[in-house]
Amino acid sequence: MIYGYIRVSTDRQTVENQRFEITKFARRAKLCVSEWIEETISGSISPKKRKLGKLVEKTKEGDIIICSELSRLGRNMFMIMSILNSLMERGVIVYTVKEGYRLGEDLTGKVLAFAFSISAEIERTLISQRTLEALKRKRAEGAKLGRPAGSKNLRYKLTGNEQKIQNMLDEGCSKAFISRQMGVSASTLYAFMHKNHIRF
Repeated sequence: MIYGYIRVSTDRQTVENQRFEITKFARRAKLCVSEWIEETISGSISPKKRKLGKLVEKTKEGDIIICSELSRLGRNMFMIMSILNSLMERGVIVYTVKEGYRLGEDLTGKVLAFAFSISAEIERTLISQRTLEALKRKRAEGAKLGRPAGSKNLRYKLTGNEQKIQNMLDEGCSKAFISRQMGVSASTLYAFMHKNHIRF
């Protein structure tokens, strides 16, 4: 069986782009997707609570799973590696469209998957550390990170911080924590995220 796996984080995102990428890849590789698995759920949720977990359980040796990129499988290194390990033990091959990986066919594929996951985890950690260090430095310099006196529209305060907010979300920071760090209320943060299509 050949499965096309698609995951988006929120219902505001579309599955069509991933489906198009996978379909195009399958045609080039002369493969035909037998079944599509689509779900709208955060990658931080345990695979057991996602359709992905059920997919892993029913796969057999020789099956193929095609996804747009490894990050569709999970949010962090340990989750991705656990999923890949389970699939490889079953003799399942994983193709990723964007990275061009063919994982599970040989030892090289396993090493590549491990290296990719390590790199991604280190990068996320560094981004988080840089963000927290920058906030500490601003506080030490006397910068006021809280709500400015007389401010009427706090959404403007968040303008320009879209990537910082996304990075903190990707690192698993709660929205309550982020709103405190940014000096706005939770409702203001939610409204800003919705308006700017920030996934969570």
